[in-house]
Amino acid sequence: MEPPVHALKDLFAQLGLPDDADAIATFIRTHAPLPERVKLADAPFWTNAQASFLREKLAEDADWAELVDQLDTALRAR
Repeated sequence: MEPPVHALKDLFAQLGLPDDADAIATFIRTHAPLPERVKLADAPFWTNAQASFLREKLAEDADWAELVDQLDTALRAR
């Protein structure tokens, strides 16, 4: 099994968000819990560009998809 190409901080940087550990934790705390009926990319806190990026990477099953899933899981935790 190959190690991940990207880290969660890289996903935040790619989304144009602060990417240090404290900023990531604050983002997750601020926006969680995301209701189960809302797809991650449809959450109201994303810009159109961010939502498009998330949708594209999941659809492509790209290297980013695992991190998008990780973020989705974190945002649904209570």
